[in-house]
Amino acid sequence: MSSLDELQALLGQPARPRPNPDDWCEVERHVGAALPADFKAFLDAFGSGVISGELVVFHPAGSSPLLDRMRKTHRMCTERRDKALSRGGAGQVPYPFHPEPGGLISWGYDYSGDEHFFLPCGPDPEQWKIVTMLHEEGCETFDGPFSSFVLAFVRRLLDVDQYHGIEPEALEFLEPEDLAELVAAGEIGPVQPGFEPF
Repeated sequence: MSSLDELQALLGQPARPRPNPDDWCEVERHVGAALPADFKAFLDAFGSGVISGELVVFHPAGSSPLLDRMRKTHRMCTERRDKALSRGGAGQVPYPFHPEPGGLISWGYDYSGDEHFFLPCGPDPEQWKIVTMLHEEGCETFDGPFSSFVLAFVRRLLDVDQYHGIEPEALEFLEPEDLAELVAAGEIGPVQPGFEPF
């Protein structure tokens, strides 16, 4: 089973599949290359939305179109990188952003404040890596493909202790029944895989 198949099995049946190759033409023309096939297949199946209540992705034909988000993010990140470089902070942002050659290509963000990009590290988009900018404090690079990265992201949220999401010092002030209520409401603890379209 491919990582894309596993991811789709975890997230459930897509709400509104919308496979239309024309949706991607303008985005790929802007990028100057095809985007990874599993990324397009996932977005065509699920559309724009939030994965496991945390990871936000955009379809080209969604209510917040991918291309608009890319342009805004690339412009904003380039400005921040230029400022960091002028202060000697090249280590925090080691990669340029599109449209610079080899520049990072935005595809989404998460509610923890991280931005997610493709690193076009070769002519074959199926070999591109994923780069996560961590709250503007540096980058982490992951092997692709997109579906493997997202599958690991979803599993990591599922594999946390029951009190994940609450400050440790707050635990001593909460009664066991209050904690149980927060867990039952899904406010703390493992995050069940799911997809919420927008």
